[in-house]
Amino acid sequence: MRAMRGKTVVVTGASAGIGEALAVVLAGRGANLVLAARNEEALQRVKARCEAAGGRAVVVPTDVGDAEACHHLVDRAVEAFGGIDVLVNNAGVTMDARVDEVKDLGLFERLMRINYLGSVYCTAHALPHLKARRGLVVAVSSLTGKTGVPNRSGYAASKHAMHGFFDSLRIELRGTGVDVTVVCPGFVATGIRDSALGADGQPVRQSKHNERAGDNMDVDTCVAIILKAMDQREREVVMTTKARVAQFLKLVAPGLVDRIAAKTIQDRQR
Repeated sequence: MRAMRGKTVVVTGASAGIGEALAVVLAGRGANLVLAARNEEALQRVKARCEAAGGRAVVVPTDVGDAEACHHLVDRAVEAFGGIDVLVNNAGVTMDARVDEVKDLGLFERLMRINYLGSVYCTAHALPHLKARRGLVVAVSSLTGKTGVPNRSGYAASKHAMHGFFDSLRIELRGTGVDVTVVCPGFVATGIRDSALGADGQPVRQSKHNERAGDNMDVDTCVAIILKAMDQREREVVMTTKARVAQFLKLVAPGLVDRIAAKTIQDRQR
């Protein structure tokens, strides 16, 4: 716990789900939180939770798809707390549509801009400050960043891009003292799928998938795994045994993994 006391942590996508839960736990460890998302009202609620947990927090409404907004976020973090020790790239949006159903191809650009470019923008602007403190970059990716998933093609593409970027960045940062941790959750009960983008590029509002399915990981368990990875500055964490087995199977029986992915999505449909 002492490792985070007084450290400044920027969390994108901090208004709900994994980002909110992670911020509150870090605040309880004595960290200074810089909370970023588009919804200022929700961020103020999270700030109150962080302060009640014993941490300090500032709110910076941010659209990570806007490079200048990401620059402002970093500047505000430095202004508030004097530097940055950890950047958690958690902001993201998913989709729920087959490629042949998509009516608005701008959907794919939006997914790439938020999930991939948003993490690039924030990281690039934060790097000088992270280097000054030998800090840590955390990328909250997904198991879909490791393998394709039906109805998630654009989301999977953006997470694959994240993996390529952060794996390359890790090599570039050798010798600087800055580490890069990529975490790959599976299905986590956060409600993100209720805001998934549909075939028309608009939020579906009501997910077709069972948020209470038995293989869903609860948010607290997910956050505990992320915190352990941060503490140990791990390279990459694939969160479930089933997913780790699938990574091996993808090498020796890729067609089987395709069938498993298809069946998993089908079984989760209401």
